[in-house]
Amino acid sequence: MSIRHGLLALLERGPRYGSQLRTEFESRTGSTWPLNVGQVYTTLNRLERDGMVAQGGEDTAGHTLYAITDSGRAELRTWFEKPVDRTSPARDELAIKLAMAVGAPGVDIRAVIQSQRRHTVKAMQDYTRLKAQALLAVEGGGARERDDVAWLLVLEQLIFQTEAEARWLDHCESRLIRLSTMTTPGTAGMPGTPGTPAAAPAAQAVSAAPAAPASPASPASPATPAAPIAPSTSVAPGTSAP
Repeated sequence: MSIRHGLLALLERGPRYGSQLRTEFESRTGSTWPLNVGQVYTTLNRLERDGMVAQGGEDTAGHTLYAITDSGRAELRTWFEKPVDRTSPARDELAIKLAMAVGAPGVDIRAVIQSQRRHTVKAMQDYTRLKAQALLAVEGGGARERDDVAWLLVLEQLIFQTEAEARWLDHCESRLIRLSTMTTPGTAGMPGTPGTPAAAPAAQAVSAAPAAPASPASPASPATPAAPIAPSTSVAPGTSAP
């Protein structure tokens, strides 16, 4: 995640001080990726060092204000125009965990998959409920409409992400069961004996969960996914929406 570019985007709307930038960043992303003030000021210092922001006096409360420079605007434009690089994907803890569980002594990989599936389905359901709230906020309009639309887009990304994870977990279980028929029975790490049926797909497991209402009036609300979605923390969500 680029905190650096996120702060530049907020500063393009006008001078801000550190705590204000943190609040606006979290409001725009629904606190999915919380920041602390230390991170904000460390990033601002680096941006100032690189000539992308400059201190611009103080507000009436004595807060030091930062303003974006022409160099910062050019950097921001480049960021918006350049695709996010997917050639070097970030490490994924779940993928690494399953890779290491294959063949690990004493590890029931199917139990690992099923445990994760339950968590993923719960997250999908929670994200779907949050999406319904975001849609209501967007439809209601108001001064925070821009932030509500931004939060809706983040939620929908988290919903799509968890749906993809659920499908991948189903695939992993099916794959391991097929492979177990080609190995000696009892091979450590393989999911049970040949012919053991895979667990019901996650899509079926969540079919009863309430789907978020679709709204034609919503500027950014695609069709709600067949399966509901994930974690209801104040928001430090993760995948996408219909």
